[in-house]
Amino acid sequence: MKKVEAIIKPFKLDDVRESLAEIGITGMTVLEVKGFGRQKGHTELYRGAEYMVDFLPKVKIELVIQDELLEQALEVIVDTARTGKIGDGKIFVTDIERVIRIRTGEENEEAV
Repeated sequence: MKKVEAIIKPFKLDDVRESLAEIGITGMTVLEVKGFGRQKGHTELYRGAEYMVDFLPKVKIELVIQDELLEQALEVIVDTARTGKIGDGKIFVTDIERVIRIRTGEENEEAV
């Protein structure tokens, strides 16, 4: 099993969720996060004063999926979240050793 963490632009969340549901992935955790990479933030104007916004709003999607679905899920996320502009985000993939569903005690693939 793999854990996929995708950091994307907030307005792409619904599209990504719907695209993942189409390939059978329905469970996910979504967090509102702030950060920056190469964008280095941007400047905004408020009441005539210019100020720097260092951390930009992003959305982090976390999925735990079976190995067989990994490549398809990554392709869906990349294709759906891409705008072609700086700040589209990143995807991180890590191995998961064990999963336990608290309510039933099911483990690993049955728990996902």
